[in-house]
Amino acid sequence: MKKELKVCDITYTIIKLLGHGKGGYSYLAEGDGKQVVVKQIHHEPCDYYSFGNKIEAEKNDYKRLKDAGIRIPEMIAVDEENERITKEFIDGDTIYDLVKKGDNVDEYITQVRQMADQAKAAGLNIDYFPTNFVIQDGLIWYIDYECNNYMDEWNFENWGIKYWSQTPEFLKYVKDHE
Repeated sequence: MKKELKVCDITYTIIKLLGHGKGGYSYLAEGDGKQVVVKQIHHEPCDYYSFGNKIEAEKNDYKRLKDAGIRIPEMIAVDEENERITKEFIDGDTIYDLVKKGDNVDEYITQVRQMADQAKAAGLNIDYFPTNFVIQDGLIWYIDYECNNYMDEWNFENWGIKYWSQTPEFLKYVKDHE
């Protein structure tokens, strides 16, 4: 039997798990004649990050990112009661996939630096970890909606870039998580 999730009266059939992050589980799903991402918020503990209301954070962060001009998937619906959101599915490889294979991602570093400049100008940092960036038609998309107030410590040049090539930090992450 196929697993289904309902978001705002639309039933979606789950195709596969795309990822599990600090805030929820993201699934590739199909419904209403199209493929989307359904994110189910979870309340699992996270020792390095604290949350308030995750659904409100998703909505607020989405607006902040849109206002900053960051290339992100469209938010389609928010189901506050079931703590689910649907968003546009961006189909492609992640920067993480490419780095793990040993591919050079220099052509995308220019794009992420442009995003970093836009984020900083809006007083934000985004999560520069390479699983959060998908390539579609030569463009990178920031597929997470997480953003925080800007701090130099967490910008791309001081933190994110450490994971955009096969650095010791990247290789340790792969070893610890796969």
